[in-house]
Formats: sequence, structure tokens, C-alpha cells
Amino acid sequence: MANNLIPKSIVPNGGTTSIEPASEYIDGRSVQKPMPQGEHSVIRGELVPAINVIVKPQRIARAFPELRCTFGGQSIVPDVSVFVWSRIPRKENGGVANVFSIAPDWTVEILSPDQSQTKVTKNILHCLKHGTQMGWLIDPSEQCVFVYLPDRPTAFYDEPDARLPVPEFAREFNLTVEGLFAWLLE
Repeated sequence: MANNLIPKSIVPNGGTTSIEPASEYIDGRSVQKPMPQGEHSVIRGELVPAINVIVKPQRIARAFPELRCTFGGQSIVPDVSVFVWSRIPRKENGGVANVFSIAPDWTVEILSPDQSQTKVTKNILHCLKHGTQMGWLIDPSEQCVFVYLPDRPTAFYDEPDARLPVPEFAREFNLTVEGLFAWLLE
């Protein structure tokens, strides 16, 4: 089945593995995320380097795709997690650590066709409760973005020329609704 899709030569020790999306630990149970599809993959694939080209060279922040973040009794895997540079967990040698036991500074979720908007929204709200500065929920099918902040009502962006708000540390990052969804046409 899925195990046969990966040649044994590229799996350590010639073993097999299954191709499955990440699981999250929420409310005391393990919940598997849906397998990303085309629109989801395109947006995530374009968004991470678009953010990093602005914030990473000056060591302001760094965006990570599908990074497990464990905090507040839950373990979630946002589609994009952005951490201010000084908060990125590090190993003794200065390299990026494997375990991130803190909430991201900016969390981005991209809604997949089979995904519950309520579940994804709860993950964003959990992040905000634990120090995240901003959360985006991108809905490719509706071509809109919900923006969550800890101290303001949720905002909704669907006008093509609307500039999407970003956390203060990423203020140089400029993206409009039209620019975001234009990636799907490339």
C-alpha cells in the first residue's frame, strides 16, 4: 500500500515507512491532520520562502513549514510557524533545535477541503492564549483570510487589493489577498 511508494533504498536501514500527514495532540487525544492537497501545498510552499526572504537575512525571524509545537498541554503542527529569531530554540552548538516547546509568534493555517474550520480556529486560539502575536486562517476555496489577534476582533480579508496585516516584527513583509491567491495560478 502506501509503504510501497517509498523505495527501500531511501529509507534508513532499508526499512519501510508509511506516508501519513502529521498528527496533533489536542484535548488529550491524537488527531491526524488531513493530507495536504494542491492548493494547500502551493500556498505553504510559496509563503514560507516569501516570509523568510524578508525576515531571515536580518535575523529578525524565521518561518518553518509543518513544525510541531508543543505547549499548553497540546502538540500542534501549524502549516506555517514563524518565530522571532531570539525565541527559536537552539542546541548547544547554536543550531536549530528539534523540539519547539513554545508557541509560535505568528501561526498560519491553510484550510484543506476535508478539514474542520472549527478545529483549525481552536488551534489558532490556543496559540494566541499562549503568546502568539497573530494567526492567519487562509481559505483557498473562498479566497479569503481570517486574521486573529489576541486583543482585537477577528478580521476578514477578501478584497483583492487588501494588504494582509502582519505582526510588527514582519512589517516589511507585504502581501495582498490577490498576491496570495495568485500563487495558485502560476
